[in-house]
Amino acid sequence: MKEKALEAAKKIVAPSTSSRKEFSEKWEKISAEGTNLLSSRPDYEKLIGKGNQQMAKDNNRNFPRFMESLFSDYIPEVFLETVLWVFRAYRSHGFQTTYWPANLNLWVDLLKKELSPNAFEEIEPFYNWIIVNIPIFAKLTDETIAEF
Repeated sequence: MKEKALEAAKKIVAPSTSSRKEFSEKWEKISAEGTNLLSSRPDYEKLIGKGNQQMAKDNNRNFPRFMESLFSDYIPEVFLETVLWVFRAYRSHGFQTTYWPANLNLWVDLLKKELSPNAFEEIEPFYNWIIVNIPIFAKLTDETIAEF
């Protein structure tokens, strides 16, 4: 299961310098808008768990910073292990697995709106990879969380 996700991550190509630069220039605006949209959902507290508003806000600021760094030096193993760490950490604080598709789909919509078509085409596969593999991440982290 984990190997399947890693093999798919290895097929993703790092974005060009111009796409990385464009992402770097726009991620703060996208992050702020995404945070506002997510927090206005009626099911927001159910998605993130009681009392986790600041953690969700921090995630929406730290996530694009990680992606920015990943785009500059793309290592699929680092991508996979970091996403798994995030799933474990956030789920242990009460975030539901439904949080990720809700948030990531917002990100994809905002990236499509804010980035040039070329930059979006190069960056979207990273977000799509996470979305597509959410069931794998949930299963793998279910096993880890159960151990504790």
